[in-house]
Amino acid sequence: MSEEQVHAVFGAGQVGRALITRLVGLGLPVRVLSRQRPVGLADVIDWRETDAADPEAATEAATGASVIYQCLNAPYTDWPQSFPPLQRGVLAAAERTGALLVSLENLYGYGPTGSEPMTEDLPLSAMTVKGRTRATMTQELLAAAEAGRVRIAIGRASDFFGAGITTGTTLGERVFANAVAGKRADFIGNPDLAHTYSYVPDIAAGLATLGNDERAVGGVWHLPGPETVTTRALLELVAGEVGHPVGVRSVPKLAMRALGLFNPTMRELAEMSYEFDEPFVLDTTKYRSTFGTAGTPLPAAIGATVAWYQSRNRAPRPSEEGARS
Repeated sequence: MSEEQVHAVFGAGQVGRALITRLVGLGLPVRVLSRQRPVGLADVIDWRETDAADPEAATEAATGASVIYQCLNAPYTDWPQSFPPLQRGVLAAAERTGALLVSLENLYGYGPTGSEPMTEDLPLSAMTVKGRTRATMTQELLAAAEAGRVRIAIGRASDFFGAGITTGTTLGERVFANAVAGKRADFIGNPDLAHTYSYVPDIAAGLATLGNDERAVGGVWHLPGPETVTTRALLELVAGEVGHPVGVRSVPKLAMRALGLFNPTMRELAEMSYEFDEPFVLDTTKYRSTFGTAGTPLPAAIGATVAWYQSRNRAPRPSEEGARS
């Protein structure tokens, strides 16, 4: 394929890596733009050291790309200050190169929905600090597109999980790793409420679709994922995979606020606790009816995730490797 068909991925974190794998699997030439070279990145993939917050550097690194994917994130405790400059750098790169910008977003911008399912036409009415930050970032993208400066497609996903996903999620180490180790799952809020969880391979597949189908351009899309159930039902599936019951240790909101006095991450999580105090359901009808694809069934997604955590536990430590050699 020609240089003009390169798909450039800003960010090589947990979702970025899954997207890179998906794009390579589709036979597309991929360029990865990040501060550090990802561990295990194949030699056939073009990697360029890039500071996305620098518009000039971002533009130079993305030159020649036909599609740019924004999969960046910022430290959770510094999210409102650090994340917007990263997006602005990527937006500038897309504007100056003429590439389609596919941007991954979470659901913070909506705010509480009164237990109603979230659809793409909901107003961005969040009142939390991170929610308003997300809404402002979205509005910057939409304003640039409306002004004709850039073509965009926005993909939104909920709390994510999957093989290799250990941090940045309410599941991960606190749920899957604990369950595999025979410990109680640590959970925020009410586990008996319906809650949508997004599976990272589905997120990657959805973003790749947005970057390769002209019908996606100009739209906001809720990316497909497993069926929505209660968190307790999800934990029952986990229990079936690990072969023993999985207890739940729920952290009350007051306790989160108290812990936040000493733990910055817990303090930031407390702000978003409303997501677990009411049903939190992502409606993906628009995506499924347009592109004809759905997410991975929840049992299969849970099975693959548990299998990864189990294999990680079985992997020999470096000292053990040395003892065997």
